[in-house]
Order: sequence, then structure tokens, then C-alpha cells
Amino acid sequence: MTTSPSPPAPSSSSRSNGASGSSLPQWRSFLSTLNWRRDPGYEQRKIQYEQRKIQHEQRMKQLRSETEQLRQENRRLAELESRMDALLLNADSCSPTPPATGSS
Repeated sequence: MTTSPSPPAPSSSSRSNGASGSSLPQWRSFLSTLNWRRDPGYEQRKIQYEQRKIQHEQRMKQLRSETEQLRQENRRLAELESRMDALLLNADSCSPTPPATGSS
């Protein structure tokens, strides 16, 4: 004995709001087969993500500010070092040379 699949039922052309599966639009019927449920933690994760994003942006702004302060400090220190080198070079050139002690 062989069984053959039954022919598909003719689709109803009426689009009523009834609860039967044949009266649902095709996409709704498909969704109902997926057993879709809303993720209850989605909103919480979204809020946490936004908070982390804001914290990250604030931290990046702070780091840019600190970086600029360090660059300014480095320029100031380089200028001071340059002045010190110039003073030392000037002091060396102004000091009398020690007499040569030799065995001539």
C-alpha cells in the first residue's frame, strides 16, 4: 500500500481577521511557525551599550585633552633644555682656558 501526499488545500482568497491558520497572511503564518518571541534582555543590553558608548567617548575626549597637555609640556621642557644648553655652551666659551701644563 502506497500513500500519496494529499493535495494542498486551496488558499482562501478572503483576508479576514479570523484565528484559523488559513485566514492568516502568508508571512504571519510563516512567523507563527518560527515560534518567535521578543528577547526580554534586548532593551537592557541596548541601554548598557549606549552607556558604554558614552563612557568611551568621554574617555577618548579626556585622553585627547591629556595628550595635548603632554605635548605642550614636552614643548616647554624642550625649550627649557635648549636654553640650558645655550647657557652651558656660553659659560664654557666664556671661561678662561686653563694653562697648559706640559713638558715642553
